[in-house]
Amino acid sequence: MPDIHPTAIVERGTEIAADVVIGPYCIVGSGVVLEAGVRLLSHVVVTGRTRIGEGCQLFPFASIGHRPQDLKYRGEESTLVIGERNIIREYVTMQPGTVGGGMETAVGDDCLFMASAHVAHDCKVGNNVVMANNATIGGHVVVGDHAILGGLSAVHQFVRIGVHAMVGGMSGVEHDVVPYAVVVGDRARLTGPNFIGLRRRGFSRDEIEAVRGAYRILFDPGIGTLAQRLDRLERSYPEATTVKELVRFVREDASRPLCRPGQVTDGA
Repeated sequence: MPDIHPTAIVERGTEIAADVVIGPYCIVGSGVVLEAGVRLLSHVVVTGRTRIGEGCQLFPFASIGHRPQDLKYRGEESTLVIGERNIIREYVTMQPGTVGGGMETAVGDDCLFMASAHVAHDCKVGNNVVMANNATIGGHVVVGDHAILGGLSAVHQFVRIGVHAMVGGMSGVEHDVVPYAVVVGDRARLTGPNFIGLRRRGFSRDEIEAVRGAYRILFDPGIGTLAQRLDRLERSYPEATTVKELVRFVREDASRPLCRPGQVTDGA
């Protein structure tokens, strides 16, 4: 049987695995699914059509699954799906989808959402993502695997953040961030590849050098059009998986332009 504190409120119509722990003063609404090993520490609210995957931990005052902050929302039964082993710290907010975004907000596995982070409606967050304190992503944002969003950063609606990218603290991101990038600034600009992050995650020297070379070509306006630069990347690095991901990202249909260099660094 689930371990439910006497002060918690669990409405009828929930699905709760046998080893779930629901701490003091939590509220779990009808339609919520809590899978094996989920722990709500205390004062957590989970509502709506929300599914929380195995092994997730939710800390006090997290607010999960309430109606989106979208004036177009009309009460449709959209969903929020959270993957496995996520850590959701104090005051984090996550909201379900809307008609305009496919009716679902989705979060992957093994992510860390630090205090007061916000995941808006219709976002798609990958695996192993870190959102530091007060990091905010607007509606319809896509965040790739292993991306890191620094504290107090804000990402404009419909922006895409590529895999292994890093957004500096207090940055405002209004353009798409290509994979493996570091962006910083009040209106964020690309400063170069995320070399430190790539090394920490075990990328080989050859893979990192391919990213270095690819950035030089991709963001050199003297080498033809963007389409021509992408073609050149494919010819120059036919076997490099890092470059293939970079090319795929840039060629994908998008609502926002690419975040481009302010001052590109070549160091490290």
